[in-house]
Amino acid sequence: MTVLRVVLEYLGTALLCLGAVSSIIGAVGMHRFKNFYLRLHAATVSTIWGGVYPIVGASLLAITIDELGVYKWFMAGAGFVTAFIILILAPAGSHALARAVHKAGVARVEPCIHDALNEEMCVKGGVE
Repeated sequence: MTVLRVVLEYLGTALLCLGAVSSIIGAVGMHRFKNFYLRLHAATVSTIWGGVYPIVGASLLAITIDELGVYKWFMAGAGFVTAFIILILAPAGSHALARAVHKAGVARVEPCIHDALNEEMCVKGGVE
């Protein structure tokens, strides 16, 4: 085994484990957070850390598997492209969802110190 292969195996395994742990942390955040926006943040962080990292780790592991032949490069490339697409689209989707909810006025944040987009949405001092 070459040194590069061993490094890729350890790095891929570490990314898989990091993704699993961060998915669990994101699930705990979804359960414990009281606010819609905080839950949305936990879901987005869980998507990035718990989705992108394992895909990159699996792609790195695919490079080290000789039994795949030339298809290992196809699998690794597809994994890297998928991870990049998720990395770009997950925050954009969360931002669009948060903005739509804010514009519709569905979720209110209490206590709200300052809302630059709409001061009427803020509950100041517990009194509307």
